[in-house]
Amino acid sequence: MSVIGTFSPSRDGGWIGTIRTLTLDAGVRFVPNDSRETERAPAFRVMIAGHRIGDAWAARSKAEPPRDYLRVRLDDPGLPRPITAALFPDGGGETANLVWSRNAPR
Repeated sequence: MSVIGTFSPSRDGGWIGTIRTLTLDAGVRFVPNDSRETERAPAFRVMIAGHRIGDAWAARSKAEPPRDYLRVRLDDPGLPRPITAALFPDGGGETANLVWSRNAPR
């Protein structure tokens, strides 16, 4: 697993930070999805400069004790395929890390 982003809470109840990889260095915001109509709808929209590049869903780990996090899916025409990651807030909710790991080949 690799940390590809660091975030802090934003005033609107979301997260603001930066994603950095070998090919990406961008300021990103997780904006609360106030227009959710179902439980399956994303809890957050992932935005760069006002453009939606992905979504995030609230989730809870199966570990003991359980840990709340966001399942994240990022997509962009410049990517060969969508990126899936997870945003893990620290215990106090002051910071969060966006963690990515490569899927094992099938």
